[in-house]
Amino acid sequence: MEMNIAIKALAALAHETRLTIFRVLVQAGESGVPAGQLAKSLSIPNATLSFHLKELAHAELVISRQESRFIYYSANFATMNALLGYLTQNCCAGIPCSSTEVCCDEKIT
Repeated sequence: MEMNIAIKALAALAHETRLTIFRVLVQAGESGVPAGQLAKSLSIPNATLSFHLKELAHAELVISRQESRFIYYSANFATMNALLGYLTQNCCAGIPCSSTEVCCDEKIT
């Protein structure tokens, strides 16, 4: 991931409402959530939700798809994982971390 893309994604997430929306979409998984349900469950006016979803989409953090008359939004897991990889790229003295190992703590012997 390029630095300018990471900055755009981090800037989009640096807002309480957008971070909340993104976390809900991550929990929903690939199936996503209809925009109306998202607005209702988070008590966000439709226009405000639309603005925040546009910012998240601009940062490539959410994907939208239309089914019938509903627009579903889901987290873009590829971008999320690329951002996490970018942020942790040089952790652990450049040694890649595995998901089953705590790499930055000293190991107890």
